[in-house]
Amino acid sequence: MKEVRIMVKRQTLTLITGADKGIGFETAMALGKRGQHLLVGARNQARGEQAINKLHTAGVSAELVILDVTQAGTIATAAKQIEASHGYLNVLINNAGIALDAHQPPSQLPVMTMRQDFEVNFFGLVSVTQAMIPLLKKGAPAKIINVSSNMGSLGLASDPDSRFFQVNSLGYQASKASVNFATIDFAKELQPDHISVNSVNPGWTRTDFGGNRSGEQTVAEGAAQIVKLAADDSPDLNMTFTETAGKLPW
Repeated sequence: MKEVRIMVKRQTLTLITGADKGIGFETAMALGKRGQHLLVGARNQARGEQAINKLHTAGVSAELVILDVTQAGTIATAAKQIEASHGYLNVLINNAGIALDAHQPPSQLPVMTMRQDFEVNFFGLVSVTQAMIPLLKKGAPAKIINVSSNMGSLGLASDPDSRFFQVNSLGYQASKASVNFATIDFAKELQPDHISVNSVNPGWTRTDFGGNRSGEQTVAEGAAQIVKLAADDSPDLNMTFTETAGKLPW
């Protein structure tokens, strides 16, 4: 008798850093409702557990991963936890970020403030990505989505007709421009391994990060493009910088 093999598709496994609130949490909720299993990265145990409880109440499959992107120990532990529990990863969403500049002129902005921006937004993102690549290779085709910002676009910042031409936020802007460069370099390296890497601008959103009252859009609107990329089964999109309205200049 001929042997019949039944291939069972594994559930999409997605890790989101900074997912206990704001755009990260909204992204987790939306992807969970699409059937993905969410690994909720959070620095704080209590806030992380609250997020997990909300996701479970909504019927979302999720578990907590304690992860501080500035602490190498927690990154390594998180990778080991995912390896032991699942053995692979399909989607990494580098969402954790800070903005400490308060729109100070670059001549007056303390270098220490800029270092803090970079520690989370750039070095933290790179550290998490490097740690998760072996798991993403086991889950390939896989994808990395870096949450960047239109404020990190060199094209927009240097365009006199752009609203960002007058913006002075050197630490945040430079760190997000560096995120975009990380996207380009990782995309070139990982394409042969069937891992795509893209940057996304969520836009100015009404969250604790973006200003609950002053943001231009809802959290769901801010998460929309991230969710679209994470839920897309097409492996072709690679090395892009996009927002809901379309492509952005690097």
